[in-house]
Amino acid sequence: MTTITPSVAPTAAPHKPNLWQRLPVVHQLRQSVGLQRGMLVTGLVLMAVFVLTAIFAPLLAPYRYNQLRADGVAFGAQQAPSAEHLLGTTVGGYDVFSRVIWGAQTAILVIVLAVVASIFIGVLLGLVSGYFGGWPDRLLVVVCDAIYAFPSLLLAIVLSIVISGGRSSLWGGILAAALSITVVYIPQYFRVIRAETVRIKAEAYVESARVLGASNARVMFRHVLRNATRSLPLLITLNSSEAVLTLAGLGFIGFGIEPTAAAEWGYDLNKAISDVTSGIWWTALFPGLAIVLTVLGITLVGESLNDLADPRLRGRRAVAKASGTVAETSVVPGGTLTAGPGGLAGLEDGETFDEHGIEVRP
Repeated sequence: MTTITPSVAPTAAPHKPNLWQRLPVVHQLRQSVGLQRGMLVTGLVLMAVFVLTAIFAPLLAPYRYNQLRADGVAFGAQQAPSAEHLLGTTVGGYDVFSRVIWGAQTAILVIVLAVVASIFIGVLLGLVSGYFGGWPDRLLVVVCDAIYAFPSLLLAIVLSIVISGGRSSLWGGILAAALSITVVYIPQYFRVIRAETVRIKAEAYVESARVLGASNARVMFRHVLRNATRSLPLLITLNSSEAVLTLAGLGFIGFGIEPTAAAEWGYDLNKAISDVTSGIWWTALFPGLAIVLTVLGITLVGESLNDLADPRLRGRRAVAKASGTVAETSVVPGGTLTAGPGGLAGLEDGETFDEHGIEVRP
């Protein structure tokens, strides 16, 4: 008598992503598909160019931001693009290409200062307010709601006058823009962290930590905070673009950084207004293009992260990659349908098996 032993297909070990694939940006890039991935990649490329330009500005710029002559010869005002000046010169006699390159360094300083200060203050206030509640919580909520009534640019103008009398040095202008953005964006971080804290503090693991005798500080920073900051990367990217626009707005209306202290795109646009009507296009085009591309890159990354974080907007990878491939386990109205010993090929070829895993041939 011959005993038939059912054949069992080997079970593949589940794929575990390595550390590189679990990095925030890499994880989102692998998760995105189609147009969503194109937006994310485009935004990342523009942001990378912006950051690298700011870091290597001393190496990329042929001249200093306040340099007016080379080898004892003045550059000249409103010179057209040439071999000596790739993007021409401004009405003040500065090299446009050098000013655009150095302006990236000024912009990234404002972004870093504003975002770091907003996160530190907003997250701390939101964590404490949401965890303890009471009248301090109600007071902070009212104050944060009231701050939304102040336009960020108007607040930046006031702070610029208070800090430096309206004529800003490098750090005076940067601090004026950074402080105004900080004050305006603290309520956003506060409300996000507070809402998450109120939700998380009612979870079972938080209650268990309290029962075991953990202090309030340990519960807040060890258990609540680490689970309440998942949406911060999205908020950071969206607010960073506003930081660039606020700095450029200050410079455009004359409350920015002086040209001898640092390069600033908004100031250069302000000085190029009269040039546009005279047919001198290069003094306004390139600083404006730098602002547009920087804000576009940051915004594309932020919107892509928003789509990936929202299940209602996130595209299904299975749908995008569907090309007739059958999954190992499929969900059907009657339960789950699992591929037999023949695997995917067996399902696709029409093979059938009995309850012992033995192939049944017609």
